[in-house]
Amino acid sequence: MYSPMGLNTEAIAAQIPLIWTVAIVVLALLIIGALVFVKVYQSRTEKDAFVTIVCVLALSSLLATVCLFPVDIALVSSTTNNYTGLKKKWADKETVDNVVLALKIVYYALYSLDAVLCLLVIPFAYFWYEEWDLEVTVKQRLKGALKYSVFFLAFMIILLLVGFFVPQVKEQKGHLDLDYFRKLLSENSGERALTFIIGVLMCFGTITFVLYTAPGLALTPMFLIKSRSSVDRPGEAAATAAALAINHERQRALQFQRPTSQDQRELDSLRREEATLQRRQRIAEDIRLSRSSRFYSKLEAIGRPFKIVFGVLILVVSLIIFASMLITSIDKLLNSPCGSKCGYILPNPTVFNAMNWLFVESSKIFPIDYLLALLVVLLLFIGTVIGLAFFGIRFLWINLFRLRPGATKPQGMLLSTVLLTLTVLAINYSFTMILAPQYAHYGNQHYCDHKLLPLGAIRSCTAYPEAIQPCTNKAPQDICTPTVVSTFINRITLNFPVFGWFAYWAQYAFLGLFAVTLLAALIWRPRFEGRTSEDEEGEEEERLLGQHQTRGGRERWEGLRSRPSVGDYGATGRS
Repeated sequence: MYSPMGLNTEAIAAQIPLIWTVAIVVLALLIIGALVFVKVYQSRTEKDAFVTIVCVLALSSLLATVCLFPVDIALVSSTTNNYTGLKKKWADKETVDNVVLALKIVYYALYSLDAVLCLLVIPFAYFWYEEWDLEVTVKQRLKGALKYSVFFLAFMIILLLVGFFVPQVKEQKGHLDLDYFRKLLSENSGERALTFIIGVLMCFGTITFVLYTAPGLALTPMFLIKSRSSVDRPGEAAATAAALAINHERQRALQFQRPTSQDQRELDSLRREEATLQRRQRIAEDIRLSRSSRFYSKLEAIGRPFKIVFGVLILVVSLIIFASMLITSIDKLLNSPCGSKCGYILPNPTVFNAMNWLFVESSKIFPIDYLLALLVVLLLFIGTVIGLAFFGIRFLWINLFRLRPGATKPQGMLLSTVLLTLTVLAINYSFTMILAPQYAHYGNQHYCDHKLLPLGAIRSCTAYPEAIQPCTNKAPQDICTPTVVSTFINRITLNFPVFGWFAYWAQYAFLGLFAVTLLAALIWRPRFEGRTSEDEEGEEEERLLGQHQTRGGRERWEGLRSRPSVGDYGATGRS
């Protein structure tokens, strides 16, 4: 037997292992990316093996969650034949149920692992590092870390108990009277507990999604388009030299007069500024004389046009994301049948969505749409990293840690990992419910609408292509299989409407912050937080280490490193 596409059923069924194989290869590449990320951003002078392992494990778990989303869509889409509007011959009920069950097990395992890492493992690793001291034994560190981690264990147990015993939401009669939504309310207590925990974490992730992903998504293309090339470094060196000359003149003016207490304070400030400017000059001179730096500068000059084009492309994609989210949000507000009572669920979007249309059209060529979905989710993830690097990890106006290449403290790495994990949960909600709702729910599945067929015709649309319709919640559930992630998120918003209400209205905050940041970045060139004297001193010391080691001057370096450390960014740890 051959399908209209000219492939036998065995070849079509082979799509499933092919999808999983591609997913495993992509996941392996993403895990390598996680290793590189930790290696690049962690501090060169303050490292801890256990903290590094926990960060890599957590990042691998969240990237696996990201990778599973397009796999989910690909697998359910592979079960229907869009030329007949029916299930493929190999996709009987038992086979489809097994595919969905396998996806559900992987999703629940990853979500549970993300929750345990966020609520137990990472807090333990944080306190484990904080307990380090030369006179503290491993047993004492373990005891201290467990003592503080018990609060997070209690918090997780409370969430489990609330999820087990919270009253079940009654069915919204007259609004969502569909088999698809009835199934979302019929689940066991274990699923409800996990749903509640993930819902709580999703709300926390929505806050980071708004505060970091929104500005990060707006800044990412601007950094590529407006970033300063290393060719501009001579101008920076000249500006540093001019500032140093002005500094010297001001010092001489103060020294030739009888200094007051205010003049003495200003003189001390000028001397500190002089030391900073001199360090900058030495670093800039070493970079200028470095062969690798000269090669990098030439390579950067060649690639500058491509960098701008790539930045413009990301800007266009970001604007499409913005427009699609705004359109769907308004559509939900105006047309949701139950509004805030069910978290603004909209069974059938009524307004054209550019991103959703792009996914549906690209799905005609396998596997373009799945790669596109992965790239969009990764763009949002990278935007979050850019936002963290730009603003730092803050509590209100207090800057706790900064995410900087080669200078991020272990505590900052752990907190960044938690924020990224929580943000991925919010990205899953936004993509599934706001960005491309129809595609995220059913992928490229189509069904044969028998109501549009002639009277007495067999239920097959091979000869009636006009009767083939995209799958929706009102379509026959024996043909259209919803994705596991959409089912899970709909279950959260339907069983706990407050989570859906919070996540929905947060999308407007996301859109507003994105627009404000983009307008500001168009007017002013964005730049990361200025380098502090501690950063420059640390960089200079790292360079001196290499010089002294090559000259056999290890003893002198140890003397240099024995000086009191500076600036722990508000956190305690090893000095």
